[in-house]
Amino acid sequence: MAKILIINGPNLNLLGTREPEVYGRVSMEDYLKALTVDYPGVEIDYYQSNHEGDLIDRLHEAGFDNELAGILLNAGAYTHTSLALADAIRAIERPVIEVHISNPAARSEPVRHRSMIAPVCRGSISGFGMDSYRLGIEALL
Repeated sequence: MAKILIINGPNLNLLGTREPEVYGRVSMEDYLKALTVDYPGVEIDYYQSNHEGDLIDRLHEAGFDNELAGILLNAGAYTHTSLALADAIRAIERPVIEVHISNPAARSEPVRHRSMIAPVCRGSISGFGMDSYRLGIEALL
């Protein structure tokens, strides 16, 4: 059975209620249930934190697990600011795919147009709503 870890960063615990016009009305918990139905042969682990250091710790914990196919990381706003997350991704062995529900390049704030983590990720998927996670799973399998 393939194993995939999904890590969500700050404010993504509010999916389903936060800015539904941008992020939709589906909670992450409900979406995870749908993913487990769509991918019965994949063990999906989920972690969310609003704290940068906790995200780094989880990357370090998972990043050397040879049973893990890879990590989907939606770093939220840390995408645009965190050299520490980029360094953590660079330091681990498991592939990381950057995932975003919205398309950061289409957002109105210029600071969101640059990703600090994209250069150290295997790839980036954004702008497909919650389906970005499914596409990330497909990319890792």
